Amino acid sequence: MDLNKEIKKLENIHLEKPQKVFTMYLNTDPSDPDQQGGEWKIHLKNGLNNFEKYLKEDGDPEEKRNFWAVKEKVEKFIENNEQNFGKSAVVIATGDDTVWFAERFQMPVKSEFYWEEAPVLDQLKEMRETFPKTGIILTQKNQIKCIDANLGTINDTHLFELDLDTEDWRVYQGPQRGQNRGQSGGQNSQFEQFKDRFEANRHRWYKSVAPKLDKLAKDNEWERIYMVGDKEELKDLDDNMNKEVNDYVNKNLLDHEEKTVIQEVVSVYN
Repeated sequence: MDLNKEIKKLENIHLEKPQKVFTMYLNTDPSDPDQQGGEWKIHLKNGLNNFEKYLKEDGDPEEKRNFWAVKEKVEKFIENNEQNFGKSAVVIATGDDTVWFAERFQMPVKSEFYWEEAPVLDQLKEMRETFPKTGIILTQKNQIKCIDANLGTINDTHLFELDLDTEDWRVYQGPQRGQNRGQSGGQNSQFEQFKDRFEANRHRWYKSVAPKLDKLAKDNEWERIYMVGDKEELKDLDDNMNKEVNDYVNKNLLDHEEKTVIQEVVSVYN
């Protein structure tokens, strides 16, 4: 999903009574102390019921029908997705199906509900600013892992691994499970054997992989780039890349779960 495009479309929506737009930001974060008992269900019920009560008392009959149609669709979306909720859910919808934006996010929100002539986009824009299209480049000697992420969600991963015999960088796409290749028995022995050689040639070898990382950043339209690893390794790699790196984290996190990396790296700067 390209949130920039979605926001631009939503910004152009302005309706007149009896048509209105429903906007919902729902905090479903299980790590939030206020959500330990699934309190989001109470917030959702109260949010919907408050509008329904108001419309029963003062609303236009057509506006009531529009809201009831939205409520039915929202409840169905919740029912179909609540087992896979992350930290939040956002729904922006109209009763006539001309507007339907419903997404689960790995970013927190404050639970809010609106029934107005236009969508309320402040929290959606805040998420976009906090976590735009992001690349996290992790180094660990002869391995470089790239995490492509957006809005706290992992889109893809690439592992570049240097073959010390051929001096070629091999690429493995997708999440790396378990013990990664650079730490396996045979490869690890080879790495130890050529450790001094690697240090002597690191700048040259990093120079050969830098264009591949630049291309990855361009193809994925990274708006922010973090580098994580040994200070000297990061310097060699950054010196050879054309893309600007926004921030550096001097930690060895390459073997950590991708979600853990995102949480640790991005939280440092937000």
